[in-house]
Amino acid sequence: MAVSSVSNTAASDWAAQASSTAGASDRFLKLLVAQMKNQDPLNPMDNAQVTSQMAQIQTVSGIEKLNGTVAGLTSQFAQMQALQGASLVGRDVIVPGNQLDIREGVGQGGFELSSAADAVKVEILSPSGQVVHTMQLGAQSAGMHSFDWDAGTATNDSGLRFRVTSTLGGSTTSATALMRDTVDAVTTSGTGFSLELARSGSVGYADVKAFN
Repeated sequence: MAVSSVSNTAASDWAAQASSTAGASDRFLKLLVAQMKNQDPLNPMDNAQVTSQMAQIQTVSGIEKLNGTVAGLTSQFAQMQALQGASLVGRDVIVPGNQLDIREGVGQGGFELSSAADAVKVEILSPSGQVVHTMQLGAQSAGMHSFDWDAGTATNDSGLRFRVTSTLGGSTTSATALMRDTVDAVTTSGTGFSLELARSGSVGYADVKAFN
């Protein structure tokens, strides 16, 4: 009397770990046939066991097909993003940074508060880090804000920067400096793309806070 030489558990474990759809299907069928040929007549395989094992191999196949579909959609999405990004060349964007943008004698900058603040201070800094002007903006809500500063005869070549400090109840809160920059080019890499900015260099598309 022949006794099963291939265990149900071994076949199930193998099916769950298969990495190749074609190879997995072939090996699964061979194991299943071997089990049925060598099963104990007094203790035959249960139909539920066979169905369960077949469902496992179908699951492996389905997951691999789904992964392939998702990979294809990801690639197409990246291409669409790149095409959309090309239309940004020459446009202004708002990104994290503390370089003051000066146009027609007006210096502009911005900041983002993670929570409301009862006091916000903006300091204009020289290239060496010296404070050349201070603005008290008072209470501000959470979110993005901008400010203007009379820059006089200064230009972007002056290298002026700014620093933002916010407090709530005497405790310092989180404030992120934001600057305006111009998109010079778009570069693609992997599944995403980056913007080449005139002053900030390469910046990820996801880091852009706003478009002007």
